This record gives sequence, C-alpha cells and structure tokens, in this order.
Amino acid sequence: MSDHDNSQDRNPTPDRAEDNAFFPSPYSLSQYTSDKTDFDGLATHDTYSGGTWKILTIATEERYMLMKNGKFFSTGNHPVETLLPLHHMVEAGYGIDVATISGGPGKFEWWAFPKEDDAIAATWERTEHEFKSPKRLADVIAEGLDNYAAIFIPGGHGAMNALPFDQDVRDALDHFIDNDKLIITLCHGPAALLAASVGRDTNPFAGYKITAFPDSLDFGANLEIGYLPGEMPWKLGEALKKDGIEIINADMSGATTRDRNLLTGDSPLAANQLGKDSVTALLEKFGN
Repeated sequence: MSDHDNSQDRNPTPDRAEDNAFFPSPYSLSQYTSDKTDFDGLATHDTYSGGTWKILTIATEERYMLMKNGKFFSTGNHPVETLLPLHHMVEAGYGIDVATISGGPGKFEWWAFPKEDDAIAATWERTEHEFKSPKRLADVIAEGLDNYAAIFIPGGHGAMNALPFDQDVRDALDHFIDNDKLIITLCHGPAALLAASVGRDTNPFAGYKITAFPDSLDFGANLEIGYLPGEMPWKLGEALKKDGIEIINADMSGATTRDRNLLTGDSPLAANQLGKDSVTALLEKFGN
C-alpha cells in the first residue's frame, strides 16, 4: 500500500446523513472490529427461573457527538458491548427491558456489528424490538424499579452525550445503590456514573474502583488512526477521577473488575468476561 493510500485509509468516512459527520476510518475499523466476538460459551449452565427479576438496560438515543473541531462523530452504543453481556444475562434467564431518556429508539454503532457472530445475532433478534421501541426512563422510574435486579449501561461514545447529565439517570442509579442491587457498565458507559452527582456536592460512587476506556487512547491513537474525526468535547477518565472514582486500568486489555455491586469492563474486549461476571453476580444475589 502506498503512503497516499495509507493516508486515505486512515481518514474518517463521511456520514452523509448529517452535515460534517463521520464514521471511523476503514483502517481503524480493521483494527477495532471483527466479524466474530470472543464468545466462548456461558459462565454456567445454572439459570434463574423465577420469572420476576429483570435487567434495566439504559441505551443512548443520541447518535452524534459534537467534537471540539465542529465535526460530528457518528456513534451510539457499541453492539458488542451491548449485546454480548446481554446474551449472557438472557441465557441465564433474566428478562430485559430497555429505556432511553426520552423513549426514543436506541442508536447503535452499526459499523461495529459482528456479522458472523451467532451469539450477537441471537440476542439482537430477541431484543431488537426493545431497542427500537424502548420505554421512557422517567416512566420506568414512576412505575417502580422493584423487579429489576441490575441496571446495565453499555458503552459506545454515545453514552457520553446525555446520560452523564440527566436527573432520571441519577434517580435510577440511586435505586440500585440504595437497594443493594447490581450496576453493570463498560468502556464509555461509566460516563453515566457522573449522573449520580447531578445536583449534588459529591458522587456516591466516589472511592469506587472501576475499569473504563482510557483517555490516552481517545486523545491519542484514536485520533491518529482516524477512529475519531477530532478531539472529544471532554475526557471521560478525567471527569470520573474528578468525581472521586478511581480508574485502575491504563490501557485496553479486556480487563474487568468488581467493587461492591459495581461491575465494569474496559472496552469491547471485556464484553464477554463482563457478561460472565454479571451472571455469576446475578445468580448469587438474585438466583431465586
């Protein structure tokens, strides 16, 4: 490949559905996506059969992130980060509800969908309606959260758009903290933890240890290889640390961690293990 071709290959791809908007470059997608995930089976064959406990999934409905240079990044939720953990939870017998802030359809980074992965395909088939016709988060809260064992907030840069600043996200998180339930998130999804400090002097997650996507990649390699069309408006890790949340990973390796009832993963590479970790924790606390 010539230098010219290599340079072109690293240019973000225009998204013609919006002015000055871009998908990741072909080169970056060749490095970050594949047709299959690392799904290697379930963590256990034990299942929940009580029919009561469900997982509340908070999806992003905002596709575009406005970068510092005025360009839009065409994002959403990452399909592997969303559907692979859910696959483990669905197969373990837990119901899945999806909510967005306004009740509008959830948005996916469809360019990252692994087209030859049976686990992802099966879970998308089972949850497609829920993501395209989600509940409004305020309505879910008003109806009551008692039947939810966990809240799951998948990543993708779209999770940084509105969730961190929303009072309904804050109120939902409060329920899961106060009632000793599970909170599961990965990659850029931990941005939603910032909502816990909306209107407050402190964040109840201060002092927790998590794994999340590193700022060093978003403001380094992700710009160099054209994954992002410009610098993001703010740094995820920096904001989390400012709220007192400790990020224990410095790179993207597929790491997961659990601190109390908060389960986190660092990237799409962590999606499979986080799904297993989540099912183990769910069956321990909500298996009957």
